[in-house]
Amino acid sequence: MDLFNQSLDSKNLLPYDGIVNYYGPILEQARADYYLQKLLETIAWKNDKAIIFGKEIITKRKVAWHADKPFEYSYSNHSKFALPWTTELLELKQLVENFSSETFNSCLLNLYHDGSEGMAWHSDGETDLKKGGAIGSLSFGAERKFSFKHKTSNEKVEIFLPHGSLMVMKGSTQSHWLHRLPPTKKVTESRVNLTFRTIDQ
Repeated sequence: MDLFNQSLDSKNLLPYDGIVNYYGPILEQARADYYLQKLLETIAWKNDKAIIFGKEIITKRKVAWHADKPFEYSYSNHSKFALPWTTELLELKQLVENFSSETFNSCLLNLYHDGSEGMAWHSDGETDLKKGGAIGSLSFGAERKFSFKHKTSNEKVEIFLPHGSLMVMKGSTQSHWLHRLPPTKKVTESRVNLTFRTIDQ
């Protein structure tokens, strides 16, 4: 299913077994530019670690983890402890909460330097996360394609996520769908993605 030309008020990108609300750009260009620059300058970005075919690798992609408390968050056999919110992250969290009518207590940030860096098929089903909780994905910088694939039928849904756009995954989405950020040679600019989450306390 191709959603590249769908209107921005689409209620749900997925045809079944989940809910993904796409709100389109929720920030004006100048404001989105401002936050992108602030995030690049103020976040303590670090290379991520992952286990691929049993071997630990250091990713080119960089990450950061911020939250209400120093929550421990584990994935790919690695744990992170959250840093306090920055002023900009708190402002963006409030913005995402206002649009989505959801609440969040943490944010995992990803920095992709160019199109060669992406994310393989996966679901955000870590035990630390609130089951069925919403994940608010706010994108800055380069427009990138984002893909969903149903775990049983293999049906795919793809959409481009532009600068300042918001997408919210919730309900049973993580149980039934995989998602990824495919690499591309067409993109030379960086992308910052904020995924607001709820850690189950």
